Amino acid sequence: MTQKLANFMVGIFGGVAGSILGKYLIIFILSMIPILELRGGLIAASLLELPMWQSFLICFAGNIIPIPFILWFINPIFRKMREWKHLGKIVVWCENKANSKKEKIENLKYWGLFLFVGIPIPGTGAWMGCLISALLNMDKKKSLISAFLGVILAGIIMLIFSYGILGRIF
Repeated sequence: MTQKLANFMVGIFGGVAGSILGKYLIIFILSMIPILELRGGLIAASLLELPMWQSFLICFAGNIIPIPFILWFINPIFRKMREWKHLGKIVVWCENKANSKKEKIENLKYWGLFLFVGIPIPGTGAWMGCLISALLNMDKKKSLISAFLGVILAGIIMLIFSYGILGRIF
């Protein structure tokens, strides 16, 4: 699913992809979007034939930018959103989605957050992991470190698959 979304987004930004700066902008933006995050950014970087390590750094930067905002501000934002009927429904949906996955983090705390963010499977990632962390009122600084390290792990795993590193080794 992530690869299909990445392909679609690369197609949308097609005109920008004509320059190297435009390509880097695409992967940076894709890495900031929930669901896609760094995983989608690295797939797009591979499709755009961008250098692996520069792409990793740009995708990492794009993926970590939202993390502090989610950890520190999502609860107050959700409180405000609940005041409006339609926005309150979005909050309930987000909380239900997070609560359905929270046991994966709740038991192992910061190790759980690290693994939840770091193992690139559908429904996990920095956005959801940090939302769960905020809803569980986990320590924000420790959560930030766990999420950052998780993004690095996810990036390494995605580099292996997106750039065919295993194929080069064997």
